[in-house]
Amino acid sequence: MVMKHYPAEFKADAVALYRSRPGATIAQVADDLGINRETLRSWVRADDQRRGASGGPAASPAAGSVEDENAALRRRVRELEEERDILRKAARYFAGETRW
Repeated sequence: MVMKHYPAEFKADAVALYRSRPGATIAQVADDLGINRETLRSWVRADDQRRGASGGPAASPAAGSVEDENAALRRRVRELEEERDILRKAARYFAGETRW
């Protein structure tokens, strides 16, 4: 059997993909990526150990990232709403100037 060597970035992306799909199994994600199931399983275990050693949450690693993403999205929505309101006010102002 040929041993394939995957870049560290690919491994990290594969683990992140698995973690970002709560309903998916390791087998489904591995099949989607075209890699061996046990290979992905070992990458996930290694990531769990690395997170555990660094003091990060090993049981629910995606929980913090989802909350962070939601907060970032809320900030972006507020920013877009402000921009929209400014454009509406400007449109009303310029529409008023063109009327005699």
